Amino acid sequence: MQDGSLLAAVDLGSNSFRLEIGRLDFGQVRRVEYLKETVRQGNGLDEARNLTAEAMERGWACLARFAERLAPFSTAQVRAVATQTLREARNREVFLDRARDILGFPIDVISGREEARLIYQGVAHLLPQSPERRLVVDIGGRSTELTLGRQYRAEVMESYRVGSVTWSMKYFPDGQFTEAAFARAEVAAQAVLDEALGAYVPGSWDVAYGSAGTIGAVADILAAAGMGQGEVSRAGLLWLEAQLLQARSAERVRLPGLKDDRRPVIGGGLSVLRAVFDLLGIDTMQAAQGALRHGVLYDMLDREHADTDVRASTVTRLAGKFEADAAQGTRVGRVACMLFRQVWAGRPAHEGEDHERELAWAARLHEIGTRISHSDAHKHGAYILANADASGFAQSELLRLSMLVLGHRGKLRKLEADFGDAVFMQQLACLRLAVILCHARRDPELRGIAVSASGNAIALMLPAQWGNAYPQSAHLLRMEVLAWQKTPWNFLLHEAGASG
Repeated sequence: MQDGSLLAAVDLGSNSFRLEIGRLDFGQVRRVEYLKETVRQGNGLDEARNLTAEAMERGWACLARFAERLAPFSTAQVRAVATQTLREARNREVFLDRARDILGFPIDVISGREEARLIYQGVAHLLPQSPERRLVVDIGGRSTELTLGRQYRAEVMESYRVGSVTWSMKYFPDGQFTEAAFARAEVAAQAVLDEALGAYVPGSWDVAYGSAGTIGAVADILAAAGMGQGEVSRAGLLWLEAQLLQARSAERVRLPGLKDDRRPVIGGGLSVLRAVFDLLGIDTMQAAQGALRHGVLYDMLDREHADTDVRASTVTRLAGKFEADAAQGTRVGRVACMLFRQVWAGRPAHEGEDHERELAWAARLHEIGTRISHSDAHKHGAYILANADASGFAQSELLRLSMLVLGHRGKLRKLEADFGDAVFMQQLACLRLAVILCHARRDPELRGIAVSASGNAIALMLPAQWGNAYPQSAHLLRMEVLAWQKTPWNFLLHEAGASG
């Protein structure tokens, strides 16, 4: 990405949808435009955890307005992420299918820990660099993220299902503020957050920072009341609770610095924030400028290069944790990528690079299930990936990797894959062929081997006498022809000079 390039991040939060547009300027992203709409999808989940029609319509309408602004942008310039409400919603695909069409760009549902990591990145990139140990807290509509880190490195990340929208609906359902309601809300929040004490031990950070949402709103109120600039104190929280109790209801609260869209959820947000302060022994917290959307922007820059893409280090960590054969993973990846480049020939190289990187990751991880079972390693490996909290990856990216790992061997007809996704099927074919060619766990003879794709057919050409020189590999390739016959795809095998 060159200096002057525009980047955009879309944050589909539980309370608000946000669009941040920035311009790259010598490694920093400078704000060009910021749009925020209070969509409040978090209170649109019914008892069965389905988004209501009204909540979906609010979200679609907001994204349509964002889409108008993003019309000149390419896919490489935009990333949209969705958080807790869409993590929870059982019918999220109903919303997301139309949302992607309306927005015009993919939308990634990210895990709670990945949300925490990106929030930390956003905060860290907008702070002066120092060796201080940082605690970053973000209280969203339906979840609260806690992260410990130094500089740009997030070290401990967690997400808890407690937030301003959820707690306002549950403990202040009619917007009525009472001492008993605040007491119940704070105790309940501490009960959810209690397990954080094991990882977020008081004294393990030098400075506590609060990101966006509730904490930013509280800091604005306290600043307007002359209680610090950009700082939230324990005394300030007590004062604010007293003001809400005096008002008796959300609709009667009139405080300088409190925006109208924050008023309905201020009670729930304040009770969660007080629980965080009490549980973790925090006396003061600094309001940070950075947030999730900023972290998404900087992560887009990191993803451009293999040496800065956090997903690459995550793959290395997972492969090591499950004791996968690193040499074999690298070998299979090298062969799979070589074959894929042949399949991709004639199409834009920069688009193929992303698919190739994904294929190399799948190759490095294809044997992680062997630690559990050798015969069903592909199934266990796929399960691990589909359910892992893997830094840098969206849930859809992990699912795609898991499907590649699941399909790298065995029957194809039982694979729950989209056989209409040509790129995925071509990746899968290249991975399966690489596994076959590397079955002896040594570098295979590849001179004269060529693979091509046309429509729903993939063809492998072998040089003359190759099958005689490598009879086991040739046998496995003939079995591969049969495996593809029970799918909408064809795998064709030819040997130069062979009849038929």
